[in-house]
Amino acid sequence: MSVFLAAAVQMRSGTSPDRNAVDFERLVREAASKGARYIQTPEMTGGLIRNKDARAALFTSVERDVIAKTASRLAAELGIFVHVGSTAILREDGKLANRALLHGPDGALITTYDKIHMFDVDLDNGESWRESSAYEPGTRAVVADLPFAKLGFAICYDLRFPQLFRAEALAGAQVLTVPAAFTRQTGEAHWHTLLRARAIENGAFVIASAQGGVHEDGRETYGHSLIIDPWGRTLAEADSNEPSTIVAEIDTAQVAAARAKIPNLKNARAFEVDEVAAIELKGAAS
Repeated sequence: MSVFLAAAVQMRSGTSPDRNAVDFERLVREAASKGARYIQTPEMTGGLIRNKDARAALFTSVERDVIAKTASRLAAELGIFVHVGSTAILREDGKLANRALLHGPDGALITTYDKIHMFDVDLDNGESWRESSAYEPGTRAVVADLPFAKLGFAICYDLRFPQLFRAEALAGAQVLTVPAAFTRQTGEAHWHTLLRARAIENGAFVIASAQGGVHEDGRETYGHSLIIDPWGRTLAEADSNEPSTIVAEIDTAQVAAARAKIPNLKNARAFEVDEVAAIELKGAAS
C-alpha cells in the first residue's frame, strides 16, 4: 500500500501547441511545488483545433511533439510522473490519434493510450461533434504499474463506457484516470455523476483533469477538474472553469478497504439476456 500526492491540472488550451506548452509547463511546475508526485493534464493538452487543415499542419509524431518533449523534460527535472491526459499525435500511417502519454521521473515514456470511444454526438441547441472524422480510435485498454499505484487509462467520452473501467479494475487498477474536454452542456448534466459512479462501482480513486472555458476555436468546456476517492467522496475540485491545479492525497489502502466492504468485483456473475416478445393485450385501447 502507498500514499502519495496526485495533482489534476486544468487548462484552457488554444490553437497553438507552442503557447499551450508554455501554459502546460507553468501549471505542472505549480502542481509539483505543492508536492505532487503524479501530475495529470487534460484531454488535448496540445491544442483544441476544429479546422481540419490546421490540425494536419500543427500536429506531428510523438518524437517531435512539443508537449511530449516538455513532459519528458519536466518529469526528469522535477523527478515526477507526468501524465499528458492526451494530445493529438500523428501515427505512422498518417492518421491522428487522441493519445495519452505517461513519462516517468527519468523522462522516459512509460506507456501510451489511444482513446477508444469517439465522441460522435448530436446535442441540444445544434451542438454536434464527429471525433471519428478526425481521429483513429484505439483498440486496447492500458494499466500501468507505477511504484505507488496501478493506473488505469481513459479519455473523456470513454467515461460513458463502464466496461472499460471494470476491465481495468479487474486487472488491478487502483486509480482510474479520465482527462477530459467535456462540453459545458454535457458537463453540467453528467460530469460529477459519471465520475463518482466510476469510482464507487470499481472501488477506485478517480482523477479527472479537465479543459475549461471558452477556447480559441469557439468551443466551450466545463472545467471542474476532480479527484474522487473509492467511496465516491470528492477530495478536490476546481471550483470554476479557470486554469488551475488541484492536489489530493491518494492512499491505496482505501482501495483495498472499499473493495473488502463491497466486493462487487468478486461477486459479479455471468448471465444471459432473454428476449421477451411483446405481449398483445386483448381489449386494450388502440
